[in-house]
Amino acid sequence: MLQNSKGAQGFGGESPVASASGLELRFDGARPQPLARTVPVEMAIRIVYAPVPYAVMMASPQDLRDFVFGFSLTEGVIDRADDIRAVEISRLDAGIEIRVTLASDSLTRHLGRARAMTGRTGCGICGIEDMKHLPNAPLRAKSGPPVQVRAIHRALLALEDGQKLNLATHAVHGAAFVDMNGEILVLREDVGRHNALDKMIGAAMQQKVDAGGGFVLITSRCSFEMVEKAAMFGARCLVAISAPTSLAIERAKQHDMGLMAIARPDGGIIFHNAAMFADASGVDAR
Repeated sequence: MLQNSKGAQGFGGESPVASASGLELRFDGARPQPLARTVPVEMAIRIVYAPVPYAVMMASPQDLRDFVFGFSLTEGVIDRADDIRAVEISRLDAGIEIRVTLASDSLTRHLGRARAMTGRTGCGICGIEDMKHLPNAPLRAKSGPPVQVRAIHRALLALEDGQKLNLATHAVHGAAFVDMNGEILVLREDVGRHNALDKMIGAAMQQKVDAGGGFVLITSRCSFEMVEKAAMFGARCLVAISAPTSLAIERAKQHDMGLMAIARPDGGIIFHNAAMFADASGVDAR
């Protein structure tokens, strides 16, 4: 049984969490006990561009304006935040609809390449019919100083407490943009790892955060789409708590992006471009 819970509110008062009742089963022979547990809300989010439906994504119902900005960038619909002229969010019986008004040149380009997509929570490339259309972003950021190991360590220590929704549910992903001092500037969460990163990117775009002035930190598996989204944003460095896939490493090499994964407070593994990480053993990062 599910019912809405009070807490941080999303669009229209939608709570990103709900209360679920169940039975706690133990394997030591103890009698099952009833319990209530907080779980993340997952909803269908329909994205419409002028006025052509584009995608239905399963996502958490908060930070939806950030989501549509980041999603539009990483999907190649826009190049900058100013390409979106208006965002209208409305509640439907089956979920939430976001209608996006694009600048004329962005709209013309989009209509020329529009595709339909239905996205499950973990989906990053649904609707693509040809492998040649897999995301392949240019790296937009300029060169800059390497990321200090102490900055990564500081961000990792702060990340758990910053993830309020995950503290309540233990079931959502997080994505953060961290400055060179290790301070988390933007942090967003979602039931979908791609959505969390899109929300973070969208918020950072609107706040005019310099993508080259820090690094992206994600809690999820580092697949190639996560590298591509970070590259579209303009990030020079990506740090992931979970492991990377082989294609993620290949794409990081293609973009010459610094890639650290399996990152923990006591260390991590650099899979590409050790020069992007100051104090890396045996590397002159100057």
